[in-house]
Order: sequence, then C-alpha cells, then structure tokens
Amino acid sequence: MHASRLSRRAVLAGTAAAAAAVSLPPAQAVAQAAAIPAQSGYRWRNAVQGGTGFISGVLFHPSVKGLAYLRTDIGGAYRWDDRRDRWIPLTDHIGWDDWNLLGVEAMAVDPAHPDRVYLALGTYAQSWAANGAVLRSEDRGATWQRTDLTVKLGANEDGRGCGERLLVDPRDSDTLWLGTRHDGLLKSTDRGATWQAVSFPAAPSATGQGITLLVAADRSVYAGWGDSDGTPGKPNLYRTSDGATWEAVPGQPSGAAARVPVRAAYDRHTRELYVTYANAPGPNGQSDGSVHKLRVSGGKWSEVTPVKPGGTTADGSADSFGYGGVAVDARRPGTLVVSTNNRWADIDTVFRSTDAGRTWTSLKDRAVFDVSETPYLNWGGDKPKFGWWIQALALDPYDSRHVVYGTGATLYGTRDLRHWAPQIRGVEEASVRQLVSPPTGRAHLLSGSGDIGVMYHERLTASPSRGMASNPVFGTSTGLSLAAAKPSYVVRAGWGDHGNGAWSDDGGKTWAPFEAQPDVAKSAPGPIATNADGSVLLWSFGTANPGYRSTDNGATWAEVASFPKGAVPVADPVDPARCYAFDTTTGTLHASTDSGRTFTARATGLNAGDTEFQLAVTPGRSGHLWLSLKGNGLYRSTDGGATFSKVSSCWASYTLGFGKAAEGAAYPAVYMVGSTETVTAVYRSDDEAKTWTRINDDRHQWGWIGACIAGDPRVYGRVYIGTNGRGVQYGEPV
Repeated sequence: MHASRLSRRAVLAGTAAAAAAVSLPPAQAVAQAAAIPAQSGYRWRNAVQGGTGFISGVLFHPSVKGLAYLRTDIGGAYRWDDRRDRWIPLTDHIGWDDWNLLGVEAMAVDPAHPDRVYLALGTYAQSWAANGAVLRSEDRGATWQRTDLTVKLGANEDGRGCGERLLVDPRDSDTLWLGTRHDGLLKSTDRGATWQAVSFPAAPSATGQGITLLVAADRSVYAGWGDSDGTPGKPNLYRTSDGATWEAVPGQPSGAAARVPVRAAYDRHTRELYVTYANAPGPNGQSDGSVHKLRVSGGKWSEVTPVKPGGTTADGSADSFGYGGVAVDARRPGTLVVSTNNRWADIDTVFRSTDAGRTWTSLKDRAVFDVSETPYLNWGGDKPKFGWWIQALALDPYDSRHVVYGTGATLYGTRDLRHWAPQIRGVEEASVRQLVSPPTGRAHLLSGSGDIGVMYHERLTASPSRGMASNPVFGTSTGLSLAAAKPSYVVRAGWGDHGNGAWSDDGGKTWAPFEAQPDVAKSAPGPIATNADGSVLLWSFGTANPGYRSTDNGATWAEVASFPKGAVPVADPVDPARCYAFDTTTGTLHASTDSGRTFTARATGLNAGDTEFQLAVTPGRSGHLWLSLKGNGLYRSTDGGATFSKVSSCWASYTLGFGKAAEGAAYPAVYMVGSTETVTAVYRSDDEAKTWTRINDDRHQWGWIGACIAGDPRVYGRVYIGTNGRGVQYGEPV
C-alpha cells in the first residue's frame, strides 16, 4: 500500500491570489538522455519482483490497438509493448538531482496523433520539494523534451489516484490543459512547450487537491474540483465550451458522498458523462461515495451508484468506502465499469453495467485469480485479494472483455471478465531499503523493501517463488543482516502484525519469529545485525531508545546502555567479538570488542549531525570500515574505527557495497553511489577506491538511489542497486 512512503509534511495552503500570480517563463526544451548511446559497458535490468506498488493510472490509446500507458506514484511511467507482452519504462533517465520527477501526477495522449504522449511529473507539493515538469514526446516516449514548471505537483500526495489532470484539448491538438493542486489551471497552446496560468472560477484551499480531473465530452472540457466541501452552492465540477470561460455544471450532485470528483469517463455513443465521487480524495481515508452520470446534450443528472456505502458486512463490520475508477466501452453503448475504493471490510470490487448504470454486476463475485507469476500476492500463504486502492481502471477500446485495474500492489487484467492475472510484467515499483548478496547458497540476492518486506531471490529473472518472507509477514522491512562467517544464518526486522523480528538458518528461505522482543519493537522496529558467527543479535529502536542484544535467537533481550541511540549496528565480518555503530548526533564511531555487551567511543569529529550516512565493512577484512557521509565524502578506517582518513577520489558518497574482486586484485571490488566529478552516478573501483569507473549511463539513473548497493561476491562486476520506486536494478558487464 506504500504506507511507508506516505509521510507528510504540512501542506502549503494555496490561494486564489497565488494562482493568479503564477507566471511561467518560456520553456527550456531539453532532449531526453535516452537519445545518448549507452557507454557504460554494463547491461541493466530489474531483479523481477512484479509490481509491488500503487498503480495510480492506466490509459489506453483510443485510436491505436495495443497501445497503453501506465503511471505510478513514485516509480515513473511505462508504455505497453503489445508484441512483447510487457511494460517498457519511460523515465529511467531521470537523475539524482531530479528525483522528485519520478512521481507521475498525470498523463495524456493525443487521439489524433498516435505517437504523442505527455507526462506531468512531480512527486511532492511540499515546500522542500522541487517544482514539477512536463515531458512531451513525439515517439511514444522513446525520447522526450522537458519543460520545467514554476508550480509543484503531488504524485505521491493524497489524491494521486484521481485524474487524469492532464488533457489534450479535443478541438485543437496544440492545446493542453493541466490541473494543479495549489495553483489553479494551466494551459499550453504549443503542445506543452510553454504554460500559462488561466482564469478558473474556484480558489484553492489547504487540502492540496485543486483540480482533480480533466475530461473531454463532445467538444467541451470538464474539470473536477477537489477543494469543495460538497454542500449545495459550492460546485465541484466545471466546464468550458470555448476554452476561455468556465462555468459550474448545473444540477450537479452535492453532499458528502459527492464531495470529491475522483474520475470521469465519457460515452460518446450515449453522450453521457460518468463521474465517480468520494468524501475524500483517496486512495486512503474514503468512507462514502457515489456514481453519477450527466447527459451532456440536455443537462440531466442521474445517480447510478451500484452499492451505497454505509451498510454492514456479514460479520457486522461497517461497509464504508468511496468510488474510484470509471471506464466506458468504446464499442458497446451504455457499457461501463466502476471501482470501489478503500473498502476494507468487504474488499474492493469492480462493478460492470451494460445498461448505462441501471443495473450492475460485481466482477469480484465470479473472479478466479492466477498469481503464479507474482507469488507475493498470496500475502504470506493467504490468498489473493481482489484488490485495494482501486482508482486506476481502464477498458480496452478494441476488446470489450479486456479490463485492467490497479491496486496498491499490482495491475490485474482479464480477457473474459472472470479470470484475472497480474498484467504487470516489466513494472517494478518497490522502494528498496536493504540488499544482501550471500557468498553461498541458491539465492544470489535477498532484498528488504517498503510495503513488501523481505524477498528471497532464487532467480533474478522471475518473481521470488516464495513471495514475501512469512512467519511473520512484514509490511516494511527495517533491517536485514547475514552472518558473514555463517551465511546460512540471516535475521530481519520490520513492521509486522505478528512480531517484528525473525531468523533463518537456511539462508533466508524459511523463517522463525523471535520468541520475544523488546516492548519498543512494536512501535519502533529499527535496523538489526548479527555478528560474524550468528551468536549475537543487536537491534536498534530509534533515537529515543537504547539498543538491545540477544544471544539466543531472540528468545531473550538485554538492554545495551552504551549503544548510541538510533545508530545502525554493523558487525565485523571476521571477528565475532567486534561490532560497530556510528553516532550521527556527535559524529563519533563506537566499537565493541565483547560481542556487543558494551560500546566505547573511538574516532570523533566525523561530520556530526549528518543523518544521511552509511557504515560499511569490507568482506573478509577485520576492522576495515568505510563511512559514507552524504555530501562530505567517503572515509576509511583499517584499525577498527580508531582513526579514519578521507578518500580523496570522490567528493560525495551516499551508499557503498562490495563484490567479488577483479581478476588479479587482492581487494574486493568497491561499488558506490556518489560523485567523483559533477554527476551523481554508480561507480566501481577495483583498486580500493583509488580510482573509479562509472558503470551506469544517462539512460539508467532511476532518480534517488542512495539507500543501498551490494556487489555479488560470486560474480565479478555484478552489482545490485536499491531504488526508491524502481525496485532492484542489477547491472553486469557486457
């Protein structure tokens, strides 16, 4: 559900005056990096997991069979390749400095020009986030031109499943409309190259929703407004017929169930516009909703809600939910589908009508699922859910029985309205937190992620057959550690409903929960480490709590008062008695020589207050420590942290890992996300960080990739990178 990525800072309140004052300069048309040939000597692919994130929008092209686009909240956009039966990523060229652009707020296609596609990018609308941008392509996303905006967009904010907020005007392909959250309505008359703020009758408020959708009906454009409270006299649906003046649509529904227009679709055969509503923008927080249609030729409104929220389920739970997606059948008049959203008690569904909404059938009632391609959707031994957070819903204009819908974890599709399977091949959206590449065993990779816990990758080209690590299942992984001298022993920590820690003695294939855990683990499970031989566990619980130690696989725990609060425990890879921790508050390296019973300060003055750091140890080398300190560079110790020297070959280091040594080299290969010159990139060093070789290229950057990196100890040159929204990327020399 991406719960781990939904932390919010205070949303800035928009005002009508601010919206009117927006002035966008002439665009900077910048060619996409995809036009630059790859020169890294590496081949980059995803370690397949299969989706694992919220699909916020799907859009079939109305005039090209087999062409579709997909957007995500933090992981970019994709194009469907019908011949290869997979999605092709379109925004991997977005680099470190532009990480905020990997969230796609909206997308649009031009019905009259099949090769044109547009993306509105911007993950957060907060004060600390960069402004949004619009990408435009004349070749279906193979190359792009970019226009930077002076307003912020919010692809990972509440309301990210609304839309689409971007539209090509039905009367003129050169004209585009973009609805924003805080800055009203923007318009372009040169196919997205430049944008201007235009007058709109509603004023933004602090909710941060603004214009929730734009849709064409006949030759008019309709705009949904998410900042209304739903009371009569405060409209939330507007339209323009001349592209200059907007008016409230007469007779529109009101009340809590119709407070926020979420999505809309137009049936050109019956000339009816269908709108889904909810009492909140979603995808979370909705408890009421409705579906209405407008006959645009006469202005008559009708309610066609399949099931009204507010009843009770068989077990007596409140059946509260809103409505999300809506799509009409381009081939069959009066045929459409709508989805419920945030329906936890009775589980969300997709309703289908063949008589313009007079009667409905729940497709969930006869649904048969096959999740064999992405077994994690069994949720640790349970069974697949029809879905949750269903706001992306689409109906193939060339196949009336081909329906797809997005959830908080995948994209499901059907070709017969009964049998469903993930149609997610090529999409990887995990926010990866930890990576471990074992030196022995079947799996070359273990990964820990937000929302989907830990996975055991017995193959890199297929979703892990065991799905999410169970016993217990974690929503988000907070720690993953392997005993260097006993690699069959692995421990993990995270947010779980039935315990927050587990251990494995078969390399991560199967797990057993800790028999006990400190009370604080329920509210603040943090990073965990095992020492070299697996005899000791160290667990950290945030800056307000001490660390804890166990010597019996988590059956009992003892407080370690000298462990620096909030530090990440790191074990020496050779000596079981040695452990390390870096105190960011004081910039001090702490070490233990008694298997974590006590810690003492060693090197000091190491960039105090820098919370973005990583402490890494060299495999097979006792006391060899490396400290990455954000923009302050890379430091190295060979005496167990007593002293550190700065590595002069790079000026910024964000994350560091090690892999098999190059032929003839005595030291493991070092992999880094950092900067040796002006660009933040992925580097490999075969000479102990004296020199570096960039191994990614401008087409493969994936935004922010500073969480984790790991080389493969068995395959020289292979490296795994944890991204924030594009899953695990792995590269190999070619």
